This record gives sequence, structure tokens and C-alpha cells, in this order.
Amino acid sequence: MDTSSSPYALIFACLLCTMMFDAGTCNFNNRCSKKDTQTLLNFKKGVMDPSGVLSSWSTQQDCCEWRGVKCDRINSRVTRLSLPCFTSIPNYIDKEDKSHCLTGTFSLSLLMELEFLNYLDLRNNDFLAIQFDSVHNQNYYNLSVSIRPPQYLNSSTLRYLDLSLNDNLVINSLQFLFRMSSLEYLYISGVDLHKETNWLQIVTMLPSLSVLRMSYCQLKDLNPSLQHANFTALKILHLSGNKFHSELPKWLFNISCGLSGIFLSSCSLTGQLPKALLNLQHLEDLDLENNDLNGSIPDWIGELDHLQYLFVDGNMFSGFIPKSLGNLSSLTSLSVGDNQFTGVVSERNFAKMSKLKNLDIYSSPPLIFDFDSHWIPPFQLENLWLSFSGPHLPAWLYTQRSIQGLSIYGSSFQAPDKFWNFVSRVSKLSLEYNSIDGNLSNILLNSTVVNLSSNGLKGSLPRLSSNVAIVRLSNKSLSGSISQLLCDHKMLNGKSNLVYLDISLNHLSGDLTSCWEKWKSLIHVNLGSNNLTGKIPISMGVLSNLASLHLHENKLYGEIPPSLQNCQILIFNVRENNFTGNIPNWIPHAAKALQLRSNHFSGNIPEQICQMSSLFILDIADNTISGRVPTCLCNITALVVNNASHREYSTTLQYNFSNRSFYFFKESLELVVKGLVLEYDNNLKFMNLIDMSSNNLSGTIPVQMFSLFGLCSLNLSHNKLTGKIPNEIGNMKNLESLDFSVNQFSGEIPQAMSKLTFLGYLNLSFNNLTGNIPSGTQLQGFDELSYTGNSDLCGPPLTKVCFKLSDDKFKDRKPINEDGDESEFFPWFHIGLKSGFVAGFLGVFCVILLNKKWREAYVKSLNDLRDRLCVLVVNNINSFC
Repeated sequence: MDTSSSPYALIFACLLCTMMFDAGTCNFNNRCSKKDTQTLLNFKKGVMDPSGVLSSWSTQQDCCEWRGVKCDRINSRVTRLSLPCFTSIPNYIDKEDKSHCLTGTFSLSLLMELEFLNYLDLRNNDFLAIQFDSVHNQNYYNLSVSIRPPQYLNSSTLRYLDLSLNDNLVINSLQFLFRMSSLEYLYISGVDLHKETNWLQIVTMLPSLSVLRMSYCQLKDLNPSLQHANFTALKILHLSGNKFHSELPKWLFNISCGLSGIFLSSCSLTGQLPKALLNLQHLEDLDLENNDLNGSIPDWIGELDHLQYLFVDGNMFSGFIPKSLGNLSSLTSLSVGDNQFTGVVSERNFAKMSKLKNLDIYSSPPLIFDFDSHWIPPFQLENLWLSFSGPHLPAWLYTQRSIQGLSIYGSSFQAPDKFWNFVSRVSKLSLEYNSIDGNLSNILLNSTVVNLSSNGLKGSLPRLSSNVAIVRLSNKSLSGSISQLLCDHKMLNGKSNLVYLDISLNHLSGDLTSCWEKWKSLIHVNLGSNNLTGKIPISMGVLSNLASLHLHENKLYGEIPPSLQNCQILIFNVRENNFTGNIPNWIPHAAKALQLRSNHFSGNIPEQICQMSSLFILDIADNTISGRVPTCLCNITALVVNNASHREYSTTLQYNFSNRSFYFFKESLELVVKGLVLEYDNNLKFMNLIDMSSNNLSGTIPVQMFSLFGLCSLNLSHNKLTGKIPNEIGNMKNLESLDFSVNQFSGEIPQAMSKLTFLGYLNLSFNNLTGNIPSGTQLQGFDELSYTGNSDLCGPPLTKVCFKLSDDKFKDRKPINEDGDESEFFPWFHIGLKSGFVAGFLGVFCVILLNKKWREAYVKSLNDLRDRLCVLVVNNINSFC
């Protein structure tokens, strides 16, 4: 019998090949299954592929060689499908760019037809919906209903499913999981699951589930009173970023399958740590940071022998840090910072932590450090965050030879040369908000990231090595010229890696120097709030990567040099200087914020501004700009749509540290909103503003301006604008602050303004507005100052009463008789009444003049009345100047 062609011969040959050689060399040239090929082609047909990720998927090539597809080496059936989208976050963009990722709707039930598929990775794409036909119409919403998987569904072989970071994907039901009884790894973080109220009951029906990642899924119910959740294999549980607003659930501590990792950060959890936590004796990772947990850290925490990562920072824990923490000999990362701890910390808190690599022990007010000056820790830290009370740094700090990140916050200490030599080896150095006794004049900074803002360091600017990428030296008492830092060519050896420079809020003087050619890597420059003088040097135009430039609150003058158009400026802040000339017409179309207020700019508003579709801050107030408001402002699409929630990275500079995202810096601008000067930093991305106040603008407001539906603050005050306020202003539903004061507007206030429900500040004073203030709590809820200076305006909140006739005109009302005609009696009655009043007044006045005491009292009362009127007038003038 010839067995060379039998199935047994094939199996025997494969086993022999596998035993004798690497399995990867066993290739019997079996082609991909036709069924699998057609299934994948149907999947491709159903999705949108803007960048051709699936371009290799064609019948011209075996499907096992298609991009993202892996097949079994024996039967050539598809076993893995891996199509994640890889993205980067460039600086100053509205959101992560996924324009090249797979999108649209995909059929998960179709992929389940791949009978041998055990691995499916579609993470970080831009899918909008999932089709799963077999359970599409089945929904369960009542927690008391027993949920059972449909019996007619065949179970798939899928063990690994990753749909995470599809940020626009909404899944109303997780019941498709019923078909995946072999699932071990479920990654679905970042997907909207807010409608799935039975998520916990469904995932517990997966008997092999080992890792569950459902962070930031908008889940609401953690079922805190449920005693048991039927997990039979769960090892890792990730539920961070879901706002549960509850205590830690009871079922969590009754999981008996060896749970090793709990991640519940940023979940709005309340209450205290329950002793039932000791039931989880295999626990290695416990992350409860950024919640509202309170009480003390109990002593029994030291009994969790296997604990390696403990994160409880950012809560409301109080009392002492227990010494029993020192018993956690397996601990590698401990973070207890940003709580309300008090008392003393000593070496006994860290006695057995020989494996500790990362320590966060920041607290406000600072903890008292009582370490033996000769103590040598059993650990070598890589990262340290701390605050402490005392004049000296802990001596053991200098024993840490492996430290890469050091952050000291809210402390007071001396910084001798020994300290600066020590930190020169640290890659990431932050000494923000301290009181440091030291001088930077002769210091060489060598760390990649340096943040020395807001402390007591004095002297001139330090020197920078070529290793420095980010340096923040703002809000100090530094003096001297910026050329000491920028013109030290000897130190740079011809190259620089500096991308972020902030030396604002100091006492620096002199000009802006011309030594910019060595700093071409710069992306962000902030020289604001100093005493710098002169013009912007033409040489700044060599900064081709420059995206953010802040020169505010200095004494700079001249015109903005055209050489800056060689930069990529997106944030341009030169407010409160003495610049002249026209508004630059070369600002990049991608600009986000343009702040030119309080200078001497003149001319018209260039129409090129209308081409800046991403602009959300336009502040040109307090200049001498003339002409009309451009009609094309409606082309600024960032102000048309209220997309602030999608503007996550518009004001963010990202720095990739060691091939991974490490540092994010938020832009900050000082804006006049609601009549107040306010600092916008983290909330800047939510503000849409136009401020053209205090200029010489004339003409009417173009009706197109009122199509800027996303605008939050509009200020056109102190100009020469005329005409009526258009009724279309009612379309600006997001308006929170509106100032049209001190112009020449006429006509009535449009009734549509009463629909501006978010309006919190209104100033229409000193115009020529007439008629009744529209009724409704919105406009009548403001005080009189919002409307004063309009002599023909009436109605609440003003005390002046209007009489409204049938023709809707407001004018003096003449008395009429019972027949509806004007009465002749009333005019004669008024004449007699006025004559009698004059005669009576003259009689009383003569008596006052003849009586000396009465005469003196009368004169005094007139003087008092005059003084009161003067005070009233002055107060009103001051309130509007």
C-alpha cells in the first residue's frame, strides 16, 4: 500500500520536520483556504481604507501573505489578523491624526467565519460601528434578568480580541461576546459602552477570561453591593477612567482565581480601603490613584507580601504613612503623593524595600523628614518625587546613583554646588514651586528636561549643554541679558537639541539678541513679562520649526519682521508692547491664536485672517486699527463649530523622550473675558474669542459674523460702529460674554438676544439704543450698568418705564377721553396744576429767604445735593472707563 500521498504521511512528515528542524522551515506550499480568502475580501469590501492598508489583499497573492494576516503552517488556515493603526501626536493639532486608519463599519460576525482565527487586533483605528448580525436585535437592560448566551451560536476559537482606542466607536451591547467562549484577552478601552448596563454579568460568562481592559469606556455602574462576580480565570482587571461614583465593590475582594492586578484610577471612587483587600493574597499591582478615597492607609497593608506596584496618590488619605509599608519587600513602585498625610517619615518606612525603583512621596503641607544622616537606603531609585519640611535635602539622596527623574515640589532648601553636580546626571529635573537658596549664574544645566520655575533662585541665566531639550526658568528673580544663555556657542559645539524655552516673568533686560542660528530646533519660545527692548531681530526667521512665540509685556517696538513667515507660528502673542505698522498678513493659515492687543498697530484688518480656519483666539484690542469688520470672518471654521472638546492637542507641545511620549506642555494666554483679565491654560482649548475693542473700527457689524456659532466671547466695545444689532445674534448659542459698549449702535435690542442662555456678561452701555429691553430672565437679569448711557432705552432692569402702543412704537402717551379722542379737559387741567405749583413754590421760597436759619439750611442742603450728584457722576464715569 502506497502511503506517500495519504493524510497520515503528511502528518508524519510535518511532525518529523517539526522535531528535527525549526517549525518555521516546515512549508508544504499549501495555499490559503478559499473560504478564508473570500471572508477576508468581504471584510475588505465592508470597511473604508483611505491609505491602502489592505492594498495587498487581492487574489493575485495568497491570503497568508497579505498584510496583517498569519496562517497556520500546517493547514494554511487564517489564525491571526493584526491591523492596528499606528499614529503619532504632532504638536498643536486639534486631535490625533487618524486619517490614514481603517474606518467605517466592520462586520465582526463575518470575521467569526474564520474558523481557526484565535487572534484579532484592530486597535487604534477609527471604526464607527460594529455589525454582529446574529445578536444584533437582542438587548438586555434589567440587571435582575438572568442573561444567558443564545444556545444556537457556534463558539469561535478566538482567544485574543483588541478593539481598544477606536475613539469614535460606540457599542450598545456586548452580547457578541457570547460567541467567544474561548476568549482569554479582551482589550476594549476607549470604546463608548455607556449604553451597556450589563457589562459585568456578560464578561463573567467568559470562563477563560484572564485579562480584561475596559478603561475609559464611560461605564457607570460598578455594582458595589454585588457580593460575587463569577470570574473563574481573571488575573488582570483594568477599569480606570470610568466615573463609577461608588465605593470599592464587594465582589472585587471575593474573586478567588488569583487576581494579580487591579487598575481603578480616576474612577471617582469613595470610601476607605476595606480589610477584605487581604483576601487577594496574590495581588501584585494595585492602582487606585486620582480618586476620592479617604481615611488612613491601614497597617495591614504591609501584609500584601506579593505587592509590587502600589499607587494611591491623588486621593484624600490622611494620618500617618504607616511604617508597615517598609515590610513590602517586593515593592518596586510606591506612589502616595498628593494626599493629606501628616507626621514624620523616616528610614523605618522603607526598611525592607530593596527592590524599590520609583517613589512618589509628595504631600502638601510637606511631611517631616527624620532620616538618620548616615542612613544608606537598601534601594537604588530611578525616579523620585518628593516634598519635605526642613532646610536641608535628605542626605541619602546623594547615595542614589541610578536616578533618572527627580522632582522636588513645595519645599525649602539650600542648593550648594554639590547639589548641582548631582542633578547634572539626572535626565528629568523638576524643582518647581520651591524656595531654593541658590544662584544660577555659573551653573551648567545638563538634564534633558529642566523645570526650575517659580522658586527663589537668583542671578543671571545659566548655561545649557547640548543635551537640554526643555528648559523652564519662569517666574523667578533672574536678571541680565538673554545673550548669556543664547550666545554661548562654545558650550554647544555647533549643535542644540533645545525645543522648549521659557524664561518669562523675570527681570531680564537688553535686546532679543541675534544669536538664534544655533537654536533651529526650537518649537516654543516664551520671553514674556521681562524688560526686553528693541526690535524683533530678522535672525529669528531662521527658527523654521518655531510654532509658539510669546513676547508679551516687554518694551519691544518697530514692525513685525516679514522674516518670521519662515517659521510655522501657530501661537503668536506680542500683547502689551509698542509694536507699530499693519497687522502682518503672512501669519500661517494653520494659526490657532493671534494676540496683538495693547500695541500701536494701525491700518485695516487684513482679509488673510479669514483664511486661518483653525484660529480660535483673535485678540487685536487696544490698537489704532480702522476700517470695517471683515465680512469673511465666517470662513474661520474653528469659530463656526463648537469643537472645543475635540481640540485636545491644539495648545499642547509634546516631547518624545527616549522613543516614548514623555512631556506635554500646555499653552497659556491672558485674555479679557467678562470684563476681567483671566489666565487661560488648561482651559484655553475651550475658549473661542474675538476681541477687537478699543480701536477705530467703523461701519456696521456684518451679519456674517453672527454665523460664528462656536464663539464664546465677543468684544467690539469702544469703536465707532453704527447701525442696528442684527437679529441673527440669537444664533450664537454658545456666547458667554458680549460687549458692544461705547459705540453708536441704534435701534432696538433684538428679541433674539433673550435666547442666549449661556450669556453671563453683557455690556450695551453708551450707545443710541431705543425701546424696551426684551422681556425674559436672560436680559433682564443683568443690572442697570449693562444698559446705561442709552437715553431712549427703557424697561427692566432700568427704572424708566416705556409705554407701548398698538403700533409697537415707544413714545409719550397722550391722555384720551371715554370716546377714544384726545380730551381738551386734561391740557387745561395741567395748565392750572402747573400755575398753582409755581405760585406755591414762590411763596415758600420767599419765606426761606426772609428767615436766616432756614436760608442757611436750604443752602447747605443744595450743597449736599450737589456733592452727591458729583460722586454719582464720577462713579459712573469710572465704571465705564
